[in-house]
Amino acid sequence: MDAFEFSELVKQQEQSGERYLEFLSVPTMSLGVYSLPAGGVDTQQPHTEDEIYYIVSGRALISVDGEDTPVEPGSVVFVGAHVDHRFHTITEDMTILVVFAPARGSQA
Repeated sequence: MDAFEFSELVKQQEQSGERYLEFLSVPTMSLGVYSLPAGGVDTQQPHTEDEIYYIVSGRALISVDGEDTPVEPGSVVFVGAHVDHRFHTITEDMTILVVFAPARGSQA
């Protein structure tokens, strides 16, 4: 069994100096913590796997295939593989739990 404390994962992600910290990867899925600062720019490109975002903290808009939707703590967003998407108009620092299925990069 693998068990994680989200607050510890956030600390690890912050200490890494990277915006994304993958903390679990098995063939069928992977999970990570993604952070974006208020006023920041999300430069991600479409992924080769389906993806789910769970917004832990922060506020922004997410554009998925050209459609904007506001997100805030508790929001859940599904993005299909190969679909253009990014967060923008980030008004509060964001912490996001990310789930890829199958595992991130496995379909590249």
